[in-house]
Amino acid sequence: MAQDHSAPSPVITGLKGLCPRCGKGYLFKGFLSVRPSCEVCGLDFAFADSGDGPAFFVMSIVGIVVVALALWVEFAYEPPIWLHLVLWSALSIVLSLLLVRPSKGVLVALQYHHKAEEGRFEK
Repeated sequence: MAQDHSAPSPVITGLKGLCPRCGKGYLFKGFLSVRPSCEVCGLDFAFADSGDGPAFFVMSIVGIVVVALALWVEFAYEPPIWLHLVLWSALSIVLSLLLVRPSKGVLVALQYHHKAEEGRFEK
C-alpha cells in the first residue's frame, strides 16, 4: 500500500490541532469543539467522532503518573494527608486539561488518516 508523502503526519497535525488533510486550517473552534469544516481546504469534519477515546487515554495516563508520584512522595517524605489531597488533585486537573485537547486532535487525525468509519453489516 503506497502512502501519500505529501499528506501531513496525523500525529503532528493532531497535536497541533490542525486539519488532518491540509495541515494548515484549525480543527477546533473552542477548547474541544470541532469546527464544521476546514477554513483552508474545506474538509468536512462531520466524520470526526473520537467518542470517549481521549478521555480514556487521558485518565489512564494521568492516573498512572499521579499514583506513581503519590506513592513515591508518601514513602520518601510522609507528608500529611491534606497535602496529598491538594497536590494530587491539582496535578490531576492540570494534566487532564493539558492532555485532553491534543489527544482528541490526534484521534481525529488518525481517524481521517486511516479512513475509519462506523461499522456496517454487509447485505
